[in-house]
Amino acid sequence: MFDNQPRGTIVIEDIEIGMVCTLTKEVTDRDIELFAEVSTDRNPVHLDDAYAADTIFAGRIAHGMLTAGLISAVIGEQLPGHGSVYLGQSLKFLAPVRPGDIVTAEVEVLEIDYSKRRVTLDTRCLVDGKPVLKGQASVLAPSAKFD
Repeated sequence: MFDNQPRGTIVIEDIEIGMVCTLTKEVTDRDIELFAEVSTDRNPVHLDDAYAADTIFAGRIAHGMLTAGLISAVIGEQLPGHGSVYLGQSLKFLAPVRPGDIVTAEVEVLEIDYSKRRVTLDTRCLVDGKPVLKGQASVLAPSAKFD
């Protein structure tokens, strides 16, 4: 992990439109192998160099949901952080992530409904500054009133 963002909670009362949190991580062969084991997705495009060389990707790629999981990490650890409840997520995969790529996951607050504790987030992942994934998430944020 390369990120140095603090972990914890930003309660709904302190969230503001435009807030951004990020996480940066190198995707390793071990990450891909572990994700294949946990998810049971053993598609050879992720695990077999020879097979993957003959695909449209011309080489192995990480699971798309492994990349999307970095967004979940930002939401669950930073914005809003601990106590968040994921309500929904849209995703569009724009480019492959390969072993060794350094991915930056970014989450930005778009809308806030304070009365319902709902936050809409712009979510994106970048490799070398180029988008590889984009989407939106809806979360239920924790509140200081319930601490």
